[in-house]
Amino acid sequence: MRKYLKLMRIKHYIKNGLLFVPLIFSKQLLDSNMFLKVLLGFIAFSLIASVVYIINDINDVEKDRKHPEKCKRPIAAGEITVIQAYILSIVLLVISLCINYYLIGFKAPEIILILYLILNILYSKGLKNEPIIDITILMLGFLFRVLYGAGVVDINISNWLYLTVISMSFYLGIGKRRGELISQGDKTREVLKKYTYEFLDKNMYMFLTLSIVFYSLWTIDSITVKNIGENLIWTIPFVIIICMRYTLNLEKNEEGLGDPVEVVFKDKIILLLITLFMLMMIGLIYII
Repeated sequence: MRKYLKLMRIKHYIKNGLLFVPLIFSKQLLDSNMFLKVLLGFIAFSLIASVVYIINDINDVEKDRKHPEKCKRPIAAGEITVIQAYILSIVLLVISLCINYYLIGFKAPEIILILYLILNILYSKGLKNEPIIDITILMLGFLFRVLYGAGVVDINISNWLYLTVISMSFYLGIGKRRGELISQGDKTREVLKKYTYEFLDKNMYMFLTLSIVFYSLWTIDSITVKNIGENLIWTIPFVIIICMRYTLNLEKNEEGLGDPVEVVFKDKIILLLITLFMLMMIGLIYII
């Protein structure tokens, strides 16, 4: 069972916490009915994400076997056969679509879910080798999570917040490619041959700057102030510190540090900072 959970990349489900962002900022997190809907949406999206990871591992099995770390993945290591992996992906896909249909039927959120799956299959089949397009698809993965979370409970969120998610997602995606290029060179990913360190470095910091600017504008936006209050401006220093800590980890150029999940889980301090930020945000929205 453990090998199947490893194949599903359970640890990466932390990314799907973005589904709760619209619910939190709409001040409806404590509404049990709304929370249950987003929770079921979280499960549906997580399972569809696992399908993407499995398909990607199947397509990259030969390359993964030559990689010092990826060779330990269940399919590459021979712990799970390709047939077993396909069966698991089909089961997860059916469960995900059934949960989604139970939630909302065939509406916009389900289209987002299917679009996420199709886009990532195309990514796995070849778009991951196209510069800029590969990072854009990584960005859309984060954006789709927010859109899906908002769609499940029919909530509209600020355009500034969408811009924050987009720019931060580009920052994370470019940082991932930058880390791969430094630690592995261009041997493991075809697309890395088409990037230069200077390009990735400059654009990474450009999107980091935009992320902080857009987030700051969101906290002082008139609609945000009206719905949530003026105190969110005090979270800006926290965001800056978290970004600085994250960037410091990227600059260490260690093996595996580039993937957002690995960066976060390998650093207890950044985990603590993120936890404190979340508690502060919830406190400002629901208590003060």
